[in-house]
Amino acid sequence: MFGGKRHLALAGALIRGAARPWPSPFERAVDEVIAYRGRPVCVLASGDPYQYGVGSLLARRVDPAETVVIPAPSAFSLAAARLGWPLPEVAQVSLHGRAIDRIRPHLQPGAKVLALTSDADGPTTLAKLLTASGFGDSKITILETLGGPRERVRTAPAATFDLGGIDPLNVVAIEVAAGANARVLARAPGLADELYEHDGQLTKREIRAITLSALAPSRHELLWDIGAGAGSVAIEWMLADPSLAAIAVEARADRAARIRRNAAAFGVPELEVIEGIAPAAVHGLPQPDAVFIGGGASDAGVIEVAIAALRTGGRLVINAITLESEALLLARHASLGGSLTRIAISRAEPVGGMTGWRPALPVTQWAWTKQ
Repeated sequence: MFGGKRHLALAGALIRGAARPWPSPFERAVDEVIAYRGRPVCVLASGDPYQYGVGSLLARRVDPAETVVIPAPSAFSLAAARLGWPLPEVAQVSLHGRAIDRIRPHLQPGAKVLALTSDADGPTTLAKLLTASGFGDSKITILETLGGPRERVRTAPAATFDLGGIDPLNVVAIEVAAGANARVLARAPGLADELYEHDGQLTKREIRAITLSALAPSRHELLWDIGAGAGSVAIEWMLADPSLAAIAVEARADRAARIRRNAAAFGVPELEVIEGIAPAAVHGLPQPDAVFIGGGASDAGVIEVAIAALRTGGRLVINAITLESEALLLARHASLGGSLTRIAISRAEPVGGMTGWRPALPVTQWAWTKQ
């Protein structure tokens, strides 16, 4: 009988076999369960085990034909029932054992969010994050020990959140209200440059939007962002869908640290950052579905490694601004095909007492799909 200590204690009088509390770290749990394959095994989990539960982990390695699952209402279902919230219209996110920054992409004006937390401190930490990000007027509802005899529901504004004695078993409901300076992440690529911390090494928003379009992310895909700079392309790749993953490769330590800070600020703290010089830094990395080269296009060796690493159907997108880098792209286009695009952006800026167009450096983009 596997389960958390709390679950095993609740079922103690009914357990006839050996009780096995979940190990720490939890990643070992599936191995321990599978070690008993061929013998009767029971796994205790509250709610729906396939909604951010242990069932999702077991399903990756255990055939459904080997299991009998008896689900119960999830914490999200119970919370929605108490609040009268239609679940299809609610963002559902687990912060249990995960970085709290994952809430950030869901902070949209007027949105409703249900979040699982790790402990009694989770709601207070969330309230502080909301307030610091310009969402202090949001309404926070704490739903504790749902479905049990000690169930309790309490509400407070994020900015003045002072609820104490919170039970560690809680769900946080957020009715998002954005202030004038709230950090709202638009639901399209090409987020404002000002949202990023950078030292000038940044793929600008218009170029970034075109680049993400060319990379064409699809669910469960992995991106290599080589010469990541501020990490903007990798970050917006991951924001496109929660199933997407990315690895940012950056040679400079200060920029690698900056990428990690940007990833947290944009709600994708799972972005993996590799500090090193390509192509050596990419050896041994998981096979990518797409590769973007922005700061490294001048090295033919990097391009060759990227081409070799891509799976069939994978996309390679390279942006060049120097004549030397552009020459490399022209040569690859001549030999491999793909598409070449010249991107020239001009912005209106003051000129004396009037306004004129100030052109940015043009970008040559080569996009290629491996056949």
